[in-house]
Amino acid sequence: MEISKQPIFKNIDCVQFYIPNLQDGLEYYCNKLGLKIIWQSDSAIGLGMSEGIAEIVIQNERKAQEIDIKVESVIDTIVEIKRAGGEIICGPFDIKIGKCAVVKDPWGNQYVILDATKGTFITDDEGNIIGQNSSSIKNID
Repeated sequence: MEISKQPIFKNIDCVQFYIPNLQDGLEYYCNKLGLKIIWQSDSAIGLGMSEGIAEIVIQNERKAQEIDIKVESVIDTIVEIKRAGGEIICGPFDIKIGKCAVVKDPWGNQYVILDATKGTFITDDEGNIIGQNSSSIKNID
C-alpha cells in the first residue's frame, strides 16, 4: 500500500485521566512517579514526561479517559476525517488555545482532535496559567 498524503495528525497532545482530587493526583504522578507540572488551572493539570512533547493531563471534570491528537487545523481535519469515512461526534468547538472536535474512526475508536490556532499558554514558575501567546494562524468557520 502506497501512501502519498502528508499525515493529518501532528502528534499526541495528551492523554487525560479523571482524578476526583487533583492534589491526590499530584501526589501520585509527581511525587511518586516523577512527572513535572507544565501548566495548571482550577480543574486540570498538565504533566510533562521525560521525553517527547505529549502530556498527561489529570482533570476533575469528566469521568473518562481521553486521547487528544494535535492537528494543524481542526476545521480542515474534520473534512479529511469525513472524507475518509470517519464521523464527527461533537464539534468543532472553541477551546482556550484554538478549536477542538470529538471524532470516531470507522471501527468505533473515539478520540479528540485539537489545534492551537489561538496560541499557547504562558505560565509562571509553578505552572499557573498567567496569559496566552497569540498565534498568527487564524481559523475561519
